[in-house]
Amino acid sequence: MWEDELRNPAFANIEALGGADLLRLLIVGDWPPAAGGEARLATGQAVKGESSMMDTSTLGVGGTHNNASRLRSVCNIGGSGFIGTRLTRDLCARGNKVRILDIVEPKLAGDGLDIEYRRADVRNKTALEAAMANCETIVNLAAAHRDDVRPRRLYDEINVEGARNVCEAAEVNGIDTILFTSSVAVYGTASENANEMQPHCPCNDYGRTKSEAERVYVSWHARNSSGRRLVIVRPTVVFGPGNRGNVYTLLSQVAAGRFLMVGDGSNRKSMAYVDNVSGFISHVLNGPPGIHVYNYVDKPDLSMNELVSLVRASLDMHPRVSVTIPYWLAIAIGCSCDALAFATRRSLPVSRVRIEKFCANTVFSADRAFTQTDFLPPVPLHIGLRQTIAADFR
Repeated sequence: MWEDELRNPAFANIEALGGADLLRLLIVGDWPPAAGGEARLATGQAVKGESSMMDTSTLGVGGTHNNASRLRSVCNIGGSGFIGTRLTRDLCARGNKVRILDIVEPKLAGDGLDIEYRRADVRNKTALEAAMANCETIVNLAAAHRDDVRPRRLYDEINVEGARNVCEAAEVNGIDTILFTSSVAVYGTASENANEMQPHCPCNDYGRTKSEAERVYVSWHARNSSGRRLVIVRPTVVFGPGNRGNVYTLLSQVAAGRFLMVGDGSNRKSMAYVDNVSGFISHVLNGPPGIHVYNYVDKPDLSMNELVSLVRASLDMHPRVSVTIPYWLAIAIGCSCDALAFATRRSLPVSRVRIEKFCANTVFSADRAFTQTDFLPPVPLHIGLRQTIAADFR
């Protein structure tokens, strides 16, 4: 019986929201079970055949994802941001009507897109309720995500309380489909190649609050599980032209000739190109009721040596890095910077945590995203890197 399988210690830290059935759907990632046949847990992917975990003909998972549903009016929360701007274009290209909710006005005026803009903050439930009127689908991209967010309570206010406000506003407006962009940060320093069944073990406020927000959305779904669709997408680090995150910092250091390899460079990193993340979100947005959870990663996972060599070659530089720093020395430098940052109350670009993250293997499985849907990334990873370099460093 599947109830016995749920007693596996690997699942011990998953909270049972709404009973055993809800626990099961959160672990496996899709619901309801197939009609007939013995329902059982699958490791890594859905079980195929008569004993399949779910009915692939109704859920649109397995060989082909059913995204042929009618076009919708989509509320894109955080639609003025890096991913949100691309997503708005993708949704409009598919014929959807898009309303952007953000505290920043979108820079899409003059692009000829059929969009609306409403100023709204996820911390303001009243504003959300009014701004979501007449929408059918919600995409929530809004998040406090930097390592140095201050005050730290903003992680909870935006990521967790914001999720509750989004769900309550959806209730008020009768909206039955929500796509939430979570993060692989919910896994923390999990074992390499973690998939969607990996128990959550976040190691920072961002990962913790993303994990808590997922439970908020699962609870929302449970209140009408037969009529609601919840999609949770957990991207790895996302990069692309115009973004000023960690990948941009790396690229800028290489382009300026200031990059120093820490350690031997054999550690691998999962990455995702923004156009592919946006395309995947658009692809899985529509479909039948249920809960669907996906990691998103563009493969293959490059080692730091491979990544830096590709970047240097794209910049017409010699592919090899001539100077490396031993790991132990880099950690000592990071600790010194932490002490200086604490004494001066200033944020510095170097810290022990960032050095540890740089040198760690951060590799995640995205098999579910590609085997249970028919999504094909429009841009290969190496092309995405070259496009980013051409846009930001040429």
